[in-house]
Amino acid sequence: MQNDKFRGVSCNKGNPRWDECTTRPGKLYYREDIRGPFLRDYNRILHCKAYRRLKHKTQVFFATENDHICTRIEHVNHVSSVSYTISKFLGLNTELANAIAIGHDLGHAPFGHEGEKVLKDIAKKDLGEEFWHEKNSLRFIDKLETLTSPEGREENLSLTYAVRDGIVCHCGEVDENSIYPRKEYINLSDISEPGEVSPYTWEGCVVRIADKISYLGRDIEDALTLQILNISQIRELKDIIRKDIIKEEFNISEINNTALMHEFIMDLCTQSNPDSGLIFSSEYLEFINRVKDFNYKNIYHHPRLESFRKYARLIIESIYVKLDDQYDGRETLSHLTRQERVYPELFGSFGQWLVKYSDISPAKRPVKYQNHIVYNIDDREDYRRAIMDFISGMTDNYAIKIFNEMIRFM
Repeated sequence: MQNDKFRGVSCNKGNPRWDECTTRPGKLYYREDIRGPFLRDYNRILHCKAYRRLKHKTQVFFATENDHICTRIEHVNHVSSVSYTISKFLGLNTELANAIAIGHDLGHAPFGHEGEKVLKDIAKKDLGEEFWHEKNSLRFIDKLETLTSPEGREENLSLTYAVRDGIVCHCGEVDENSIYPRKEYINLSDISEPGEVSPYTWEGCVVRIADKISYLGRDIEDALTLQILNISQIRELKDIIRKDIIKEEFNISEINNTALMHEFIMDLCTQSNPDSGLIFSSEYLEFINRVKDFNYKNIYHHPRLESFRKYARLIIESIYVKLDDQYDGRETLSHLTRQERVYPELFGSFGQWLVKYSDISPAKRPVKYQNHIVYNIDDREDYRRAIMDFISGMTDNYAIKIFNEMIRFM
């Protein structure tokens, strides 16, 4: 079933923005291809290592041992599914929506938003800069992530403008009654804070709202599984649903993500049009905001998460300080190598990071590395950015592994 209300404004050939939206920051290797530019971007994201690592990154509950609790990779797949469903029904470009959706959290720190807060504090203190995961995702896809070409060269992803734009503008935390794409084609690196501008395409707007649709219900479902919510809180949540969802056919005996997402999607698709924007009915917007408030009060700030917040901060700050202490200008790599027997995983892997992304040792840089040089090793701030990038790319499990290596004596 489709109603195609947005087909005339979709990001396809014939759209006045098409050439701008398909512009890339660099050239891709040539090949005969049946794919369009956005499907090619989708595949490039799907095959990059940052996407693979999402399976061991926190969504809400840190480093959980329960296989059925949502991880970051499951979240981005939920967003992809919701974005596809909405885009397909409205007549938008589903390939663009999918590419933005699976790439939107590639720059998320380990330990979820708590890890992001720690890196934000470090960035402000040591660099005088802001750290936020949407901008970090753009940094990863533009400067850090690579794929191997058919000739064996490690090259940057070089994604299209529309995908890069949708990723950096995906912030779903803003309460908006309707969303429209912005009119201006801008330098995405100039965006200074999350939610500052709307995406450039309707498809980017869909992902922005799908992000919110996707996490609210799933976080509740996980909280129920882990027995985070008590009986009175569950009763409060059921009262919210009975009060705010007035449709007679919405009668679920168990609160779950599938049912909640379905209701959000159906209301959005029914209410939205190019003139009014992507919009929920007033009843559903109020419902979303009440559920979001419930989650913040009863889940995201739950006392059981406090100890793990402290643990996450200890791990990230310890790794950062240990690596920061190793700085010795052009001699940093030699310094790391000499002490690699003490911290083989930490110093070995970070040394490889510097070889791949910095100008520290051109002679030791393999010819296959054709990616951008990102750091000037003579600049202490650049070195600290290298540490922050290295840490932000870690999974929860890897950060814990590194920390355990640091505190172990053999």
